[in-house]
Amino acid sequence: MLMLVNCSNCHTPLQLPPGAKSIRCVLCQAVTLIADPRYAPSPSASSSHYYQQPPPQLQGPSPYNHAPSGPPPQAHGSKRAVICGVSYKNTGYELKGCINDANCMKYLLVNRFSFPESSIVTLTEEETDPHKRPTKHNIRMASNWLVQGCQPGDSLVFHYSGHGSQQRNYTGDEVDGYDETLCPTDFESQGMIVDDEINATIVRPLPHGVKLHAIIDACHSGTVLDLPFLCRMDGQGKYFWEDHRPRSGMWKGTSGGEVISFSGCDDNQTSADTSALSRIASTGAMTFSFIQAIERGHATTYGNMLNAMRSTIHKTDEHEGGFISSLLTMLLTGGSLGGGLRQEPQLTASETFDVYKKPFSL
Repeated sequence: MLMLVNCSNCHTPLQLPPGAKSIRCVLCQAVTLIADPRYAPSPSASSSHYYQQPPPQLQGPSPYNHAPSGPPPQAHGSKRAVICGVSYKNTGYELKGCINDANCMKYLLVNRFSFPESSIVTLTEEETDPHKRPTKHNIRMASNWLVQGCQPGDSLVFHYSGHGSQQRNYTGDEVDGYDETLCPTDFESQGMIVDDEINATIVRPLPHGVKLHAIIDACHSGTVLDLPFLCRMDGQGKYFWEDHRPRSGMWKGTSGGEVISFSGCDDNQTSADTSALSRIASTGAMTFSFIQAIERGHATTYGNMLNAMRSTIHKTDEHEGGFISSLLTMLLTGGSLGGGLRQEPQLTASETFDVYKKPFSL
């Protein structure tokens, strides 16, 4: 069974591969020795560092204590991006718009924001190279590549379009008691990617002068980067910063860099895969509204950007009678189609700022 063990040095939760005797932290590189899991304390014990997940059908290598084959890829230039589009082809929860989202985001970054194509790693199920498919291992490796050797002045982008979910948090670090997760194409056998890991991989290592933007088009994605602050904005555009720093005191910010995340919806909402917005092809509602806000000139500040994205989704929701809820979310959480929540794109950040004064830029 898969378990989480806290790093003995920095206490970052790490996913323990079955049978491993030790594990190296991706953040501080400390090695934690693992006691025999048969004698680990139960999840209900107050001092427990472990909790159990459903048994996987297959086991694969973990990048935590298994080095990838060959040398790590080299980072290119001051602008680079990772784009993940997960469609779950030939499953009961297939999504139609995620590969379109990935292609559109790449086009936007290259043609509007001058990201070199050689500096963009794209993971979709259309890729013939097995290393470029959106498996758990490949998303982990791409995420590490994204922040590898970053320098002051670098601009990084992480875009994900696919299913998201939640699972119970046992460390007390979540306000709502749940970790948010991303679902790679092989999540049923290898497990989901938990927000703690995402934070440890692409948020906490960022040094001063580096900026990362995350665009997460998934259900339950409001705080999927585990950033310390969430911009709670009402329908009139008034806002305040909601403090999501863990009560344990664990630092979830950066090492001096800046991270800003746009997500498809709040943690308790679902995010749509729909053709109602483009009228031509299926897209993620959040990705479409993000790109449209930029193309229509609304991306002057982060506040204007967020308002424009919400306006696009609200207008379509009213005209179309509501989006289709995520089938995967219903399967994992036991929800139903009745009374589906209307999605509200969210903004989270490593530090607070005036959203109507800070210019938007990638």
